[in-house]
Amino acid sequence: MTRLRTCLLRAACPLALSSTLAFSVPGPALAGTIDLTDLELVELVPGLSNLVAITHAGDERLFLSHQSGQVRIFDGAQVLPTPFLDLTALVGSGFEQGLLSIAFHPDYATNGFFFVFYSDTVDDPVIARYEVMSGNPNLADPSSGVILMTIPHFGGHYGGQLQFGPDGYLYFAIGDGGQQQDPDCRAQNLSLLQGKMLRIDVDQNVGVPPFHGIPMDNPFFGAGDPPDEVWAIGFRNPWRFSFDRLNGDLFISDVGQFQREEVSFQPTASTGGENYGWKVMEGTFCFDPDPLDPDCPAGTQSCSDASFTPPIIEYDHSVGDCSITGGYVYRGSRISGFQGYYVYGDWCTGKLWAASEDAGVWTSELLQISLPAITSYGEGVDGEIYLTNGSTLYHLDGPGPIFADGFESGDLSGWS
Repeated sequence: MTRLRTCLLRAACPLALSSTLAFSVPGPALAGTIDLTDLELVELVPGLSNLVAITHAGDERLFLSHQSGQVRIFDGAQVLPTPFLDLTALVGSGFEQGLLSIAFHPDYATNGFFFVFYSDTVDDPVIARYEVMSGNPNLADPSSGVILMTIPHFGGHYGGQLQFGPDGYLYFAIGDGGQQQDPDCRAQNLSLLQGKMLRIDVDQNVGVPPFHGIPMDNPFFGAGDPPDEVWAIGFRNPWRFSFDRLNGDLFISDVGQFQREEVSFQPTASTGGENYGWKVMEGTFCFDPDPLDPDCPAGTQSCSDASFTPPIIEYDHSVGDCSITGGYVYRGSRISGFQGYYVYGDWCTGKLWAASEDAGVWTSELLQISLPAITSYGEGVDGEIYLTNGSTLYHLDGPGPIFADGFESGDLSGWS
């Protein structure tokens, strides 16, 4: 069941509230836990087209990436009529192709740099850097674009998420290149970038090609294969990953083949190099049991080998679920008692789950809200979570903090 609430007035929109909760009553919040049945989806902006990514630039604006090639700004009241950036002429179109995400430099307020991931007109993934227009924070300079990387691809499973990690480096995930069952075992082939998480330093070579460098502590840094950019391997189609803003842990949702959908995990203390198993493993399911499979490079381990990092969360396809869309760990202040829950969902059924961890074990609870065809999540500057099914922007909401005098944050009852 989907429970939706429409945000009609800017004063009622969660985005319009500051991180200090403008309508809260002074006094310490009382501790408590949330009843997850109280969560709801607030409709913010209907009538959108092919929305695939939501992010912020260090302020309350939301930047909306549209697969067709435009980035638009939602300022809390409206989507601005002029696109922030329009790459339509550079972007290839198709089922998985297009502009897939945008990420703002940690020092964006100073340098104005941001980065985009798109597939070009021959379907190769491109990572490029642009700058905001001088004197206009709502408009990018289209002439400022430089290409950091172009990755030969094979027609599908682009991944496409860009995120800056807590270390200041730019992370991005590339899928295995498409075709079912990864017939060339690209995700395990250490000479290729497909099926990998990559990590680069965009503060090296800022003014000269290749407009980035490689962190020397990358796990495969050095002469020969694997490529220096590789941070972790063994992904099929990592459709959305995120860092926990509180502690830097990395959550990667990887779309499965026939059996399992999974969330992979990398703790903030990791030095990289994890192998998450595809195509040998699909979650904890043994997908390719032949250790001598000629598709895979020599030395590829067989099923359930200790060298593979298993998922922290997985679910099967037995009841119609078929394609995971990963989200964020909630670190906002709007929803009382929801801190630390990781939210994710299934594109096919619209189911949404909230997962929590206890002593290293993650447990998921099916929510009573749903969003069919969910394409992406986003996080606001205040840690609040946003969702989209491509055509509508939603905000995840729930009961606000209860203060010592009994009033809930945002509740003006009893006040004249």
